[in-house]
Amino acid sequence: MKQTLLQEKYPIYVAEIGKAETDYQSVDALVEYYKGKIAENPKVHFIGVFDHYAHTSRIGGEMVQGLQAAVDIIFCFGFAIPNPQMLAVRPRSIGIADMGDKFIISFMEAPMQPANQAMEAWTKALRRQ
Repeated sequence: MKQTLLQEKYPIYVAEIGKAETDYQSVDALVEYYKGKIAENPKVHFIGVFDHYAHTSRIGGEMVQGLQAAVDIIFCFGFAIPNPQMLAVRPRSIGIADMGDKFIISFMEAPMQPANQAMEAWTKALRRQ
Protein backbone atom coordinates (compact mmCIF):
# COMPACT_ATOMS: atom_id res chain seq x y z
CA MET A 1 0.00 0.00 0.00
CA LYS A 2 1.41 3.38 -0.87
CA GLN A 3 0.51 6.94 -0.04
CA THR A 4 0.59 9.50 -2.83
CA LEU A 5 -0.95 12.75 -4.01
CA LEU A 6 -3.54 12.49 -6.76
CA GLN A 7 -3.40 15.50 -9.10
CA GLU A 8 -0.81 16.98 -6.74
CA LYS A 9 -3.38 17.84 -4.06
CA TYR A 10 -5.48 14.86 -2.89
CA PRO A 11 -3.73 12.60 -0.37
CA ILE A 12 -4.69 9.02 -1.18
CA TYR A 13 -3.72 5.48 -0.30
CA VAL A 14 -3.46 3.00 -3.20
CA ALA A 15 -3.03 -0.77 -3.26
CA GLU A 16 -2.58 -2.83 -6.41
CA ILE A 17 -3.50 -6.42 -5.65
CA GLY A 18 -3.04 -9.08 -8.28
CA LYS A 19 -5.90 -11.54 -8.53
CA ALA A 20 -3.37 -14.31 -7.91
CA GLU A 21 -2.53 -12.65 -4.55
CA THR A 22 -6.05 -12.72 -3.09
CA ASP A 23 -8.95 -15.07 -2.51
CA TYR A 24 -11.36 -12.39 -3.78
CA GLN A 25 -11.88 -12.68 -7.52
CA SER A 26 -14.65 -10.18 -8.24
CA VAL A 27 -15.66 -6.66 -7.35
CA ASP A 28 -18.85 -8.06 -5.79
CA ALA A 29 -16.80 -10.32 -3.49
CA LEU A 30 -14.64 -7.34 -2.46
CA VAL A 31 -17.73 -5.24 -1.77
CA GLU A 32 -19.08 -7.96 0.52
CA TYR A 33 -15.70 -8.19 2.26
CA TYR A 34 -15.63 -4.45 2.99
CA LYS A 35 -19.30 -4.43 4.03
CA GLY A 36 -18.42 -7.14 6.56
CA LYS A 37 -15.49 -5.11 7.92
CA ILE A 38 -17.70 -2.03 8.20
CA ALA A 39 -20.41 -4.03 10.01
CA GLU A 40 -17.86 -5.33 12.56
CA ASN A 41 -17.27 -1.81 13.90
CA PRO A 42 -20.27 -0.30 15.73
CA LYS A 43 -18.89 3.22 15.13
CA VAL A 44 -18.85 2.83 11.34
CA HIS A 45 -22.04 3.05 9.26
CA PHE A 46 -22.45 1.55 5.78
CA ILE A 47 -24.22 3.92 3.38
CA GLY A 48 -24.17 2.26 -0.02
CA VAL A 49 -22.32 1.21 -3.14
CA PHE A 50 -22.00 3.49 -6.16
CA ASP A 51 -21.37 1.74 -9.48
CA HIS A 52 -19.07 4.31 -11.02
CA TYR A 53 -18.45 2.18 -14.13
CA ALA A 54 -22.18 1.95 -14.94
CA HIS A 55 -22.66 5.68 -14.38
CA THR A 56 -19.69 6.67 -16.55
CA SER A 57 -20.75 4.24 -19.29
CA ARG A 58 -24.32 5.58 -19.21
CA ILE A 59 -23.17 9.18 -19.78
CA GLY A 60 -20.57 8.24 -22.40
CA GLY A 61 -17.66 9.29 -20.23
CA GLU A 62 -14.02 8.41 -20.73
CA MET A 63 -12.51 5.42 -18.93
CA VAL A 64 -9.00 4.10 -18.62
CA GLN A 65 -8.21 1.24 -20.99
CA GLY A 66 -8.58 -2.20 -19.40
CA LEU A 67 -11.09 -1.12 -16.74
CA GLN A 68 -13.71 -3.83 -16.30
CA ALA A 69 -15.57 -2.57 -13.23
CA ALA A 70 -15.36 0.37 -10.82
CA VAL A 71 -17.31 0.91 -7.62
CA ASP A 72 -17.15 3.07 -4.51
CA ILE A 73 -18.17 1.66 -1.14
CA ILE A 74 -19.55 4.58 0.88
CA PHE A 75 -19.57 4.64 4.68
CA CYS A 76 -18.98 6.96 7.63
CA PHE A 77 -16.63 6.78 10.62
CA GLY A 78 -18.19 9.94 12.08
CA PHE A 79 -17.29 9.56 15.77
CA ALA A 80 -18.08 13.22 16.44
CA ILE A 81 -19.05 16.48 14.76
CA PRO A 82 -16.65 18.95 16.38
CA ASN A 83 -17.66 21.68 13.93
CA PRO A 84 -19.95 22.04 10.90
CA GLN A 85 -17.01 22.10 8.47
CA MET A 86 -16.19 18.48 9.34
CA LEU A 87 -19.14 17.49 7.13
CA ALA A 88 -17.08 18.50 4.08
CA VAL A 89 -14.75 15.52 4.58
CA ARG A 90 -17.45 12.94 5.28
CA PRO A 91 -18.52 10.33 4.41
CA ARG A 92 -15.58 8.11 3.40
CA SER A 93 -15.35 5.83 0.40
CA ILE A 94 -13.10 3.06 -0.83
CA GLY A 95 -12.80 2.70 -4.59
CA ILE A 96 -12.35 -0.70 -6.21
CA ALA A 97 -11.25 -0.91 -9.85
CA ASP A 98 -11.07 -4.24 -11.66
CA MET A 99 -8.29 -4.04 -14.23
CA GLY A 100 -8.62 -7.64 -15.43
CA ASP A 101 -5.60 -9.26 -13.79
CA LYS A 102 -5.56 -7.03 -10.69
CA PHE A 103 -7.63 -4.81 -8.47
CA ILE A 104 -6.66 -1.24 -7.69
CA ILE A 105 -8.09 -0.18 -4.36
CA SER A 106 -7.89 3.42 -3.26
CA PHE A 107 -9.19 5.80 -0.64
CA MET A 108 -8.57 9.39 0.37
CA GLU A 109 -6.72 10.07 3.59
CA ALA A 110 -9.17 10.74 6.41
CA PRO A 111 -8.77 13.62 8.87
CA MET A 112 -8.64 11.15 11.77
CA GLN A 113 -5.98 8.50 12.20
CA PRO A 114 -8.24 5.64 13.41
CA ALA A 115 -10.16 5.75 10.12
CA ASN A 116 -6.95 5.61 8.07
CA GLN A 117 -5.62 2.76 10.18
CA ALA A 118 -8.83 0.75 9.75
CA MET A 119 -9.10 1.27 5.99
CA GLU A 120 -5.43 0.45 5.52
CA ALA A 121 -5.69 -2.71 7.66
CA TRP A 122 -8.83 -3.88 5.82
CA THR A 123 -7.11 -3.43 2.48
CA LYS A 124 -3.80 -5.00 3.46
CA ALA A 125 -5.66 -8.07 4.77
CA LEU A 126 -6.92 -8.81 1.24
CA ARG A 127 -3.55 -10.30 0.28
CA ARG A 128 -3.00 -13.96 1.06
CA GLN A 129 -0.39 -14.45 3.76
